[in-house]
Amino acid sequence: MATVILVRHGRTTANAAGLLAGRAAGVSLDQLGREQAALTGNRLAVVHLAGVVSSPLERCQETARLILDRQAGNPFAPTEPDLTECDYGQWQGRMLNELATEDLWAAVQSQPSTVVFPGGESMAAMQARSVAAIRRYDAAFEAEDGPGAVWVAVTHGDIIKSILADALGMHLDLFQRINVGPASVSIVHYGAVRPTVYATNTDAGDLSWLSKGINSGDAQVGGGAGQKAQ
Repeated sequence: MATVILVRHGRTTANAAGLLAGRAAGVSLDQLGREQAALTGNRLAVVHLAGVVSSPLERCQETARLILDRQAGNPFAPTEPDLTECDYGQWQGRMLNELATEDLWAAVQSQPSTVVFPGGESMAAMQARSVAAIRRYDAAFEAEDGPGAVWVAVTHGDIIKSILADALGMHLDLFQRINVGPASVSIVHYGAVRPTVYATNTDAGDLSWLSKGINSGDAQVGGGAGQKAQ
């Protein structure tokens, strides 16, 4: 299968203020967020990307543009509603320090698989739609560009954490153990046997090794020799 690079959007004005933006319109990257996204774009410039698929929300589209601006070609660049932020319902637009006093907060931390946000979406449904979208696009990019295809999905923190949890074979109730910072890069290869997670939450480092493609064979006993940069 192909390889997906999961990129969280850069920091936003809402992130800096401690506000749960959710799906609210008009939430943009702040200056630091633009710098973070540009740095990620520079890291990815050495990788030929088959596509850059983005959540439709502004902060993700801004991040995607800063990645696309640094690509030599013109990758396919659709927006995908199933990669949009979780529908936090009545929690949207509220301060995180206020939400932390709600009874539901404890379940979000320890049993997210049971959580349904008031007037919004369940975290289980969020994971199901986002994982399905990633696997759907991954198969499409492989069919179009071959098993060495590398593509990017620009989306949101909880979305990426839920995708990584699925790839790692973790129950959703454990996904809060995963951290995904603004404009960070995580890498998953969906092989014939199982997904393999090559990186999580990175904000630096050479990615040119991705241009050589990833073998889908058996895992190396003892860990193998690792990937080599070009």
